Amino acid sequence: MRIVRKINNSAAVAQDSRGKELIVIGKGIGFPAVPYELTDMSRIDRTFYDIDPRYFEMISTLPQEILLASADITEDAQVVLNTTLNSNLPLTLADHLNFAVERFRSGLNLTIPIAYDIRHLYPNEFDLGVKALDILKEYTGVSLPDSEAVSIAMHLINAEIENSEIHSLVKALEIQEGVESIVEREMNLKLDKDSYSYYRFTMHIRYLIQRLMSGTQSETGSGSMVKMLANDYPKTYICAKKIAAFLQKQENWCCNDEELLYLMLHINRVCQKNT
Repeated sequence: MRIVRKINNSAAVAQDSRGKELIVIGKGIGFPAVPYELTDMSRIDRTFYDIDPRYFEMISTLPQEILLASADITEDAQVVLNTTLNSNLPLTLADHLNFAVERFRSGLNLTIPIAYDIRHLYPNEFDLGVKALDILKEYTGVSLPDSEAVSIAMHLINAEIENSEIHSLVKALEIQEGVESIVEREMNLKLDKDSYSYYRFTMHIRYLIQRLMSGTQSETGSGSMVKMLANDYPKTYICAKKIAAFLQKQENWCCNDEELLYLMLHINRVCQKNT
């Protein structure tokens, strides 16, 4: 196997014997000068094929134990669901898990509640979400709240190639475009739609839309932080409120304080990355 590009000391872009590109994860794999021939295959912990190059930069920001946990979760899902999953799932799920762990360690729990609809409409995905919490604990020692199983299940549902009814998908895309326009106008910026930060932002907006569609909003008691953050980030607060007004007008969806806080966090995040 030929290592052709370093991502960090534990991750690299490689080519297999057929010349097909893949991501390899393993201790010290990215340390030698590239390109070089990797002959000891035992040094490889995980391989990922067909990863969108836009996600390469994100890999370097993720702890290896999170990546390995996400890979195990994805492998389980592939077997249980017996369907084609988006090839980027190990990385997008790892990014979500990393963010969830960061929130948990800081004492900010924004995960959505256990949703009746998810448990009963997607029982396999929900069960995988529950098991995923155990896998994550084995790798990180962190016990995320049970409600996080729903968030993981939604990632799996989203990764299944033919999981969306066309009308709902079109509606979600239209709403997403409206949200992006508000962010650009209120925050006085142009979103870089070729960047990973943009794709991460739109992913979180899609999950917000899914929650509002299903009527399962976040209710974790963190909404009281909105006023505090509104004082620190008044421009972001106004932007989040205008998005909430847009959702109310378009679909009669009411965002509670939990979702306003969720919006503010991700607006700040995409704006910081965008600049």
